Amino acid sequence: MRLARGLLLLTGVGFGLWGVWLMRDFTSEQLISMGTWLAGGVILHDAIIAPVTVLLGVVAARLLPGGTRSVAAIAFLVWATLTVAVANVLSGQGGKPDNDTVLHRPYGLSWLILTIAVAIAAVFVARRHPRALQEPKDEESPGPQG
Repeated sequence: MRLARGLLLLTGVGFGLWGVWLMRDFTSEQLISMGTWLAGGVILHDAIIAPVTVLLGVVAARLLPGGTRSVAAIAFLVWATLTVAVANVLSGQGGKPDNDTVLHRPYGLSWLILTIAVAIAAVFVARRHPRALQEPKDEESPGPQG
């Protein structure tokens, strides 16, 4: 176990040093922009994303039946990952006024369609396999063997 941790540590440090090496030609403006984005990401996560996620989890735990909670949690995880992955194109950043081929697709509509598809899939799974998703009861769970 120590060997695996050591290898993971060395790999992480190596990739970090490589990232620093790749930044050697950055201008001070680029470094400030990068720092702003990094700090903004931490603030956005801690001030908005994490509290909203906890609130949604509390509401879902109170409103959803036991068998659908795990489906809802997985659906939310998939939806959140999709949303984070396309956040930059949803914001419209990176578009070029002189080049209309960059960011010219209806990304908001595509994101909405994916959101609806994830919700439909979650409802389908919750209705199709309600027993498989129910939390085990104490009296039904097998005891220790031996």
